Amino acid sequence: MPLPAAPIGLQALEARLRQDLQWLGLPPAPWVPARTEAGDEVLDVAIVGGGMAGLALAASLKHLGVRTRVFDRAPEGFEGPWATTARMETLRSPKELSGPALGLPALTFRAWFEAQFGLAQWQALDKIPRLQWADYLRWYRRVLDLDVRNRQRVLAVRPQATGPVQLELADDSCGGATCLVHARHVVLATGRDGLGGPWVPDWAHALPRERWAHSADDWDAAALAGRRVAVIGGGASAMDAAATALEAGAARVDLLVRRADLPRVNKSKGAGSPGAAHGFWLLPDHWKWRFRHYINVQQVPPPHNSTLRVSRHANAQFHFGTPVASASLRGDGALRLDTAKGPLAADFVIFCTGFRLDWSQRPEFAAFAPQVRLWQDREQAEAFEDDAELRESPDLGPLFEFREKVPGACPGLERVHCFCYPAALSHGAVAGDIPQISDGARRLAQGLAGRLFAEDAALHFAAMEGYSELELEGDEWTPAAFPAYDDEAS
Repeated sequence: MPLPAAPIGLQALEARLRQDLQWLGLPPAPWVPARTEAGDEVLDVAIVGGGMAGLALAASLKHLGVRTRVFDRAPEGFEGPWATTARMETLRSPKELSGPALGLPALTFRAWFEAQFGLAQWQALDKIPRLQWADYLRWYRRVLDLDVRNRQRVLAVRPQATGPVQLELADDSCGGATCLVHARHVVLATGRDGLGGPWVPDWAHALPRERWAHSADDWDAAALAGRRVAVIGGGASAMDAAATALEAGAARVDLLVRRADLPRVNKSKGAGSPGAAHGFWLLPDHWKWRFRHYINVQQVPPPHNSTLRVSRHANAQFHFGTPVASASLRGDGALRLDTAKGPLAADFVIFCTGFRLDWSQRPEFAAFAPQVRLWQDREQAEAFEDDAELRESPDLGPLFEFREKVPGACPGLERVHCFCYPAALSHGAVAGDIPQISDGARRLAQGLAGRLFAEDAALHFAAMEGYSELELEGDEWTPAAFPAYDDEAS
C-alpha cells in the first residue's frame, strides 16, 4: 500500500518495515556453525568500513542468516564522506534510485523522506541534499539493527594459510588499545580510495604543507576568507571545493583545468542498465577494459548545478588548457604557480586530482599487498590500451576476492574481498555507486553465504543426519488388516 500524501512519521514507516521483514521471514536464524580460534569468537564475515557499501552488505548478509560485524574508524554517524569531506550541496544521482534499499520499498530514501515531509515536498525535491543522505544512512543502520563498531582503526589484515583471517584493531574510543579479531572472510568496503589515497602531482611538494590541501582533506573553509585560492582540476570535486571557498568569502578562486574544455556528457550513465549490474563481471576481459577505459578517457563532467554554483560568483575564474608545471614560494609569501599560460599568484591551493591505488598509503594491508594480482600482471595486459588506473586495479575473482600474483605465495588471500571502487574493472560499478549498490551487496552476500555452506558441507551433512524433529508421531493412522487373497475373484 503506497504511503499517503501527508507525512506518517518515521515511527509508522518503521512499523511497516518490520511488517515487511516479518512477512519475508527476515532475518533468518544464524546457521553457520560457530567457531573459535584460541578461545576467541570467529566471525562469519568482518566488514571494514561502515559507509553505504558496508551497511548494504551487512544488511544483505544479516538477511541470509550470516553473522556479520562492521568496523569503522569514524565516530558514529560520520562514516563515509557525506558529513565530513564531501562538499556538494546535493547528491549527483537521481532522487528516484533505490540505492541500498535491497528491494525493500520501506527502506528507500523516498520512503524515509515522505514519511517525514510528505508527498508534495518529495515531488518538489530536485536532488537529495547531501546531509539528508547522511541522516538517511544513520537511520538505515539503526532501523536494521546492524552491528557496527565505531572508532575501530584497522592496523593489519593478515590472511592465514590455515584458519581465519586476522584483523588487528586499535580501539580509539579507549585510548587506542589493540585487539585481535578473527573472521572467516574479511570484506574491504573502504570507499573511493579503498586501496590507496589522495593523489597530488609531484610539484605540490614544493609548497609548504600548510598552504595546500586535497579535496579529500578536512580543510577549514572559513580560513580562506579574503584569500586567493587556486583549485587544480575541473571535475565534480573541483566545483564543490571552489564553491565552498567562494561561499566562505575567498577573494578570488582560479580553477586551473588541463583540458581545453569540460566534458559535456556523462558516458557512464549510458552503461547503467540492470544488464550491466548483473552482467559486467561476466564479460570477456577485453570488453571490461574497453568499457572502463572509454569512461576514463571521456571523463565524467561536473554536475550542472555544481558548475553553476561556482560560475554565479564574479570572482570565480575558469582557465582551460592550463596545466601547472611547477610551483614555488615567492619572497612576499605568496605561492607562484607556473602554468602553461604563465605564472599565477595564490595564497592557497586545493588539489582536486582524485585518488590512486597506492598500497604505500595503506600500511594495514602490507601483509598481503605485494602478493595481490593486478590487471597489469595478466599475460594479455600489453594488448590493452594504456591506462595506469586500470593496469593497477586488482584482478578480482567472482566473489570480489583478491587473487595471488604467484599461486601459493599468500595462502588465505582468497578470504579477503575488495568491495570498493578498485573493484570496478573486474565487476563494474556495483561496489560503491548508489545506482547499483544493492545489486553488488546482494551478489556478494549470496556468494559468501554459499561459500560458507560449502566449506562446512561435512558439518551440515552431519547436522542433517542428526536432525530428529518428528513430522509424524506414529499415531496418525491405524494399520489395516491385509485382505485374504481370493483366487476365484481374480
